[in-house]
Amino acid sequence: MIPDWMTSAPRPFDTVLVANRGEIAVRVLRAAKESGLRGVAVYSDPDAGSLHVENADQAVHLPGTTLADTYLNGDAIIEAARSTGAQAIHPGFGFLSERADFANAVKAAGLIWIGPPADAIDTMGDKISARRCMIESGVPVIPGEEISIGGDSDHLGVLASAAARVGYPLLLKASAGGGGKGMRAVHEPKMLRTEYEAAAREATAAFGDGTVYVERLLKGARHVEIQVLADSQGNCIHLNERDCSLQRRHQKVIEEAPSPAVTPIIREAMGEAAVQAAKAVDYEGAGTVEFLLSDRGEFFFLEMNTRLQVEHPVTEMITGIDIVQKQFEVAAGLPLGLSQSDIGITGHSMEARIYAEDPSKGFLPAIGELAMWRAPAGPGIRVDTGVREGDAVTVDFDPMLAKLIVHAPTRTAAARRLDNALSDLRALGVITNIGFLRQMTTHPDFISGGITTDYLDSRDISDFAEPDPDPATLVAIAAAASRFGLDRAGSGSSESFVDEHTGHTGDPFRTLTRSFP
Repeated sequence: MIPDWMTSAPRPFDTVLVANRGEIAVRVLRAAKESGLRGVAVYSDPDAGSLHVENADQAVHLPGTTLADTYLNGDAIIEAARSTGAQAIHPGFGFLSERADFANAVKAAGLIWIGPPADAIDTMGDKISARRCMIESGVPVIPGEEISIGGDSDHLGVLASAAARVGYPLLLKASAGGGGKGMRAVHEPKMLRTEYEAAAREATAAFGDGTVYVERLLKGARHVEIQVLADSQGNCIHLNERDCSLQRRHQKVIEEAPSPAVTPIIREAMGEAAVQAAKAVDYEGAGTVEFLLSDRGEFFFLEMNTRLQVEHPVTEMITGIDIVQKQFEVAAGLPLGLSQSDIGITGHSMEARIYAEDPSKGFLPAIGELAMWRAPAGPGIRVDTGVREGDAVTVDFDPMLAKLIVHAPTRTAAARRLDNALSDLRALGVITNIGFLRQMTTHPDFISGGITTDYLDSRDISDFAEPDPDPATLVAIAAAASRFGLDRAGSGSSESFVDEHTGHTGDPFRTLTRSFP
């Protein structure tokens, strides 16, 4: 149904440019269409025939061979908006979504920024300034200490003194970091120098800023985050929590809502803290306040993501609220139209991130061509993806193929539905983590709901070995392999698929068999 504000005149905007690619670009473009908006896509050369381009009403090519030329080129994206008559820009997540300078440039160009104010992005984008802001606002933070290193300072001496005051084990965290980059755990003093140099080097390479700070390492904690929505009239609410504790090297694997570890009392207190955090920076739009939850029920501010989260669908499934459409409404200057008492929880939702990667080799990204892609369907199943059968998976971009989201009346039913949906997902031609995800969703530790953030990193991944394909799967693999070989026979390159895309030798049947969960 087209929202009322889109049918009235004058409308604040009727065309949105999505400054992103892949599944999130498809997601935002579809939400725009459902809101009665025109959607404009941008694309680089490798994405010329991609799904997000196909879903757009209009698409603009970004010339160049690097991300800096294309999806990180703010000037080119703003010019694309102007040339197509787009009055608003939605950044999705990643790329330019948390760049305050880009948000300012969009507004300076006379366009509407579908995101929070640049000052909020700035404050929350730097972990040290975010930490200071939360302390001033009364939001609980993890015990830690900032490090002031400059000039001819004794770097190691300053660091060692701060570490001694905070106590071991501790975390070294990049101030400008995210996604686990520039983060190192230090369990004893003798490892401090090595881990500091590694964290600073990685942070400098990833963010151009090697500043780090010291924080107490909470063992056996859970990663619980609160989705917030705020408008320009000062209204702010939360949409309950998501649990993202199942992660590897600080990268989320499976997310769920609500959290099996959160009681109504904790939910209320954590939700109030999240709203308090958002109001402290005059937040507008959709954002996520992340916390660490101890086994004693204490929670501490971790960071705030000033954008749409990858895992936002699980919140949509249990609340019935389309978060992207709410972003459009807030950007249009409308009030939320919701109060905290309107927000409930219906059932349980889980999301699994489908990656082209090899769990048996440390989750090394995989490349290839999707010889077969069949998404599951049925009640309570949603697939957000940016790929189709025949698409190439390359080294150019993040290897996430899709997000598989399920919803069911209970957590047990949701886990069972997720496993069944994973078993129905056909992804051939490239190695994936589907088998690993199936092992996780059926593992007793996951079913019990007791997994903490250090669960995977403290275990041998071989404990979660992939099962052999069943007979029906082998038939599908054989058919796909046969078709694939015939399709390539004319070019005389049937062996090149194996060599160039997977590194394996032999026939396509063997390669595709290994690619399947």
